[in-house]
Amino acid sequence: MTCKLLKTLGGAALAAITSTAAIAGPIEDRIAAGEPIRIGFSNIPIWGYPGENGEAKGFVNEIAVGILKEMGHDNIETSVTDWGGLIPGLQANRYDMVTGGLYIMNSRCNNISFSEPVARAGDAFIVPTGNPKGIQTYQDILAADAMLVTSAGNNTVEVAKKEGLTDATIMQVPGPAEVLAAVKANRADAGGMTYFEAAFLAESDEAVDVTDPGALPEWSQNWVGVGFRDADAEFVAKFNTALAAYVGSEDMMQAVTPYGYAEGNLPGDKTSEWVCANR
Repeated sequence: MTCKLLKTLGGAALAAITSTAAIAGPIEDRIAAGEPIRIGFSNIPIWGYPGENGEAKGFVNEIAVGILKEMGHDNIETSVTDWGGLIPGLQANRYDMVTGGLYIMNSRCNNISFSEPVARAGDAFIVPTGNPKGIQTYQDILAADAMLVTSAGNNTVEVAKKEGLTDATIMQVPGPAEVLAAVKANRADAGGMTYFEAAFLAESDEAVDVTDPGALPEWSQNWVGVGFRDADAEFVAKFNTALAAYVGSEDMMQAVTPYGYAEGNLPGDKTSEWVCANR
């Protein structure tokens, strides 16, 4: 699966994504007009990425598409953008929903609406093989006077600053491929990302190791949701009803297990309201 996924994540996959100038407006108005539901996501390993024919792959996309199908919707269009363009694109009506590894965070809840959580996940670092500076935590980065690299717009930027790092010690790049490149080129000592991404990169490239996600503070544990415009509250309510029946079901687990999603990643009893208030 890893070799095929690496091939799929290549630059050629982006060219397969379609984009149309469709009617802007609430999702239900678009559906009534026969327009597709437009899903936006970034090219992030494991979480959300384009398949060889532009289809939505990755475990968050599998869950979102599975829920839509349970609702009777299969007219779907996918688009890929930089990580930092997901929420602006949603707000600008370029997408109807955004997926991928989008953590529910208070700062994001102020700008968009989230579905109920579909997964729980933690972060980790990629470090040079052997972890020469012994980095496991943000405090280790501070103590070693080291440089952290992470994706612009990622939750790790906020977490790093709460842990005492400054802009001078946080390098922000477009995505995980650039994070990996910075660590391999010794321009950064650790790359912050989700554990799913870090484990995938460490498995795929012998130049880096992945740190223990359990070493990071418990308060940085996160829940993943699907993002919508505030104007689509009625649709989100229906989506959440279908989500409640689908998340954790046999059909869902069968779809997401190949990506490394396990029962421990189920969201539990936390609501999006709670996560918005506490993250």
